[in-house]
Amino acid sequence: MTTLSFTAFDLLLPSFYIFSEYILRALMVLVVLFRKADRPTVATGWIVMVLAQPIVGAILYFSLGEVRFGTRRIARHRRILARIDRPAIHRHRDPAVYAPKLPPAAHGLSLVTDAISHGLVCGGNRVELFGETEQSIRAMIEAIDAAREHCHALFYIWLDDGTGRLMAEALERAAARGVACRVLLDAVGSKAFLRSETCRSLRERGVSVVAALPVSVPRMLLSRIDLRNHRKLLVCDGVVGFTGSQNIADAAFAPKAKFAPWVDCLVRLEGPAVRELQMIFVVDWTLDAPDEGGDLDVDALLAIEPPPQADGVPTQLVASGPNYQQDAITQLIQAFVHSSRRELVLTTPYFVPDQATLTNLMVAARRGVEVTLVVPARNDNVVVGLASRSLFGPLLEAGVRIEEFHGGLLHAKTVTIDREIGVVMSANLDLRSFDLNFECGALVYDAGFAATLRELQESYRRRSTPVPLERWRDRSARLRLAQGAASVLSPLI
Repeated sequence: MTTLSFTAFDLLLPSFYIFSEYILRALMVLVVLFRKADRPTVATGWIVMVLAQPIVGAILYFSLGEVRFGTRRIARHRRILARIDRPAIHRHRDPAVYAPKLPPAAHGLSLVTDAISHGLVCGGNRVELFGETEQSIRAMIEAIDAAREHCHALFYIWLDDGTGRLMAEALERAAARGVACRVLLDAVGSKAFLRSETCRSLRERGVSVVAALPVSVPRMLLSRIDLRNHRKLLVCDGVVGFTGSQNIADAAFAPKAKFAPWVDCLVRLEGPAVRELQMIFVVDWTLDAPDEGGDLDVDALLAIEPPPQADGVPTQLVASGPNYQQDAITQLIQAFVHSSRRELVLTTPYFVPDQATLTNLMVAARRGVEVTLVVPARNDNVVVGLASRSLFGPLLEAGVRIEEFHGGLLHAKTVTIDREIGVVMSANLDLRSFDLNFECGALVYDAGFAATLRELQESYRRRSTPVPLERWRDRSARLRLAQGAASVLSPLI
């Protein structure tokens, strides 16, 4: 007969392990409560995670839960902002540019936007809207071909497809003419392109291409690795600018072709607002290309003051990002809701906002505003799609009209307010855009532009079907469970 013997160590080891797990759980709950007290929904998500899986939860929290920007990057960013983000830099020599006449609701919204993003509303801007990828790309290529001094491009995604190569060829032609071409691409969103032959060709022909927010193992120890530059903008000669949701990619979007076509929109700007767009690029370029930033004459670029256009309209640029104006987008969205009196139409591919935004949308509907939200019927991110639909019930009960787009992946991020104000952004209505991404957008205070954007939104609605409250209530138990789980995890994605 074999005799089993246990030492004191054998008996204490399981108890020590269990005790350590409890201690780790308690410590992580305290850390989350201390760091995330102002974001109860996010705090709840992380607490659930660390209680369920304390070791994995702790690793994920310190890797992804804190908006850590890196000490050197923070210091460099502060120096850049101290030089650029000053009232004297933002103002145009012509004081009339910054005194456009605005309706009362627009005036209040412009003050909020200025306070959260420091971009002043300025008059005299010609704004053109593009609602198809081919039109958008063609307009940008035409601007690059007309450039004589510089072309500055900043995009989250640049694919090595037909569209990506057409844009690259345009920049190569510009560089051959002696135009200074600088391209800043998100290191994750444009990872494949940054390793492509097309990118190598660009660099060989004199185009400076830099990866924004690069990811590596050493950086994981110093900063959060999923902070992304989600902006889409192009500035040519400091007088023509573009921004919106359009990446440099075919509408077929090869990486996720089964959700195609990708449906985007873009605005072309001429006038004083382009200078604000230039500032956004200058800050991001000098932040991510410190060694190559020496060839960027910041003073000369900021001295360019695009002349007001005779038929121009008031326009305001907004920018947000980690470590600076972090909650600008969420404040801006809520300002849109508060400003609306009759109608509010929003389109977004990803709808997982914070509780305050949800509540404000419901309150707007209950005070008589016709609130319409248009989202894709099929989402390329399964978890986000489930989390989004878990929120539909309270909105529908409050009177918000929700419509699902069936013409592809609706990627346009747009807002129209009372058919008087039109907004085109790079930001989604989700927590990632609110808290983690670098985003930008244009607010146009003009009924004519708002009507054009409103018609584009109507074209989306014509390819959409409403979500009835009864259908949402009758969904299966399995779907309810999946949506509930995704909703709990939504603050972490």
